[in-house]
Formats: sequence, C-alpha cells, structure tokens
Amino acid sequence: MDFALLWARMLRAARLDVQLYEEVEADRDALGHAGLVVILSSLAAGIGGFSEGGSAGLLVITLAALISWGIWAYLTFFIGTRLFPEPQTKSDPGELLRTIGFASSPGVIRIFGIIPGLAAIANLVAGIWMLVAMVIAVRQALDYKSTWRAVGVCLVDGDRRAPGPGL
Repeated sequence: MDFALLWARMLRAARLDVQLYEEVEADRDALGHAGLVVILSSLAAGIGGFSEGGSAGLLVITLAALISWGIWAYLTFFIGTRLFPEPQTKSDPGELLRTIGFASSPGVIRIFGIIPGLAAIANLVAGIWMLVAMVIAVRQALDYKSTWRAVGVCLVDGDRRAPGPGL
C-alpha cells in the first residue's frame, strides 16, 4: 500500500480539493485507501473519546463508522441516482464509497479530543468540516452541477443513516 499517496490524498480531501474527489471517483483501486481513511478517522474519534468509552468504546466507534460508511454510500447512491438525479447523473456505489470515504479525512482531528476540554471543539470542527467535504464528495460522485442538490441529498440521507461518529 502506498502510504505517501494515501497521506497526500487525505490532505487534498481535507483541503476540499474538488479534483481529488474526481480522481478517487474514477480510481477503482482507491477503495482500500478510502476504507483506511474511514478507519483512521474513526480511530481518531475513539482515541479522542477514550476517557469516556475506554477500549470497548474505541472498538464500537470504529465498527459503527465502517458500517455507517457503507450504509451512507448505498443510501446516497439510491437517493442521488433514483430520487434526485440530474440529466447527466451517472454513478455506482463504488464511486460513492470512495469519495465519501475520503470525505472522512478531516475527522482525524478528533484525536485532539484526548486533551481535556478539547473534545467538544474537535468534534464540532471535524463534524462541520466533514459535512462540507461530504457535500463535495456527493456532488462529484453523482456528477451534479448543483451544489444545492448535493446538500439536499446529504440532508435527506442524513436523517436515515446509521448513527456513528465516523461520518
């Protein structure tokens, strides 16, 4: 596994680089990296909340994040391609798994929650940052011209996704 490429892509994803999301959308080999991003983001959340949940919480948070990533991608695929498509919308679940996985990149800052008093701030900042990245990921994966349509898909899907801090 090319960790230098993974790290570079994570930084670009966190910088909200639209071209990165296009790149991973098209790169079928990026699925492993996307899954690793979700795991790293989830581990950061678990470590950040370790004082509250301990090692069992770390495991539960990581598993919940992986499950919610898959559910979120498939629901987004369905909602975006069947309920709210634009004329040029063409996608598959793998594209959404890859782009949404990389949208979890900003979540690694949740590790700072381990510092007393920073958990709420780290989680708030990461949550907002990841949501913005998610909108970009959805817009690119579904080939939307409208960012507002991507926001709408994320909001509709956000009410149905599995709970968990991973996404």
